[in-house]
Amino acid sequence: MEKIFTARKREKLIQHHRKERDKRICDRIKAVLAYDDGYSYSEIARILLLDDETIRRHIEDYQRE
Repeated sequence: MEKIFTARKREKLIQHHRKERDKRICDRIKAVLAYDDGYSYSEIARILLLDDETIRRHIEDYQRE
């Protein structure tokens, strides 16, 4: 699988996650970071206690941006 992020973009996302108060946005950030690390949609969903389709939507939304 091809990486989505450069090291710099990844670090910026991690910093954003640390400062973010909205836990839904934090879950989205964690989802795209985990996907970039090679986790599958179902693995991420299980870890974050969300459903597969939500994870898929988070990843697709981020890739469109």
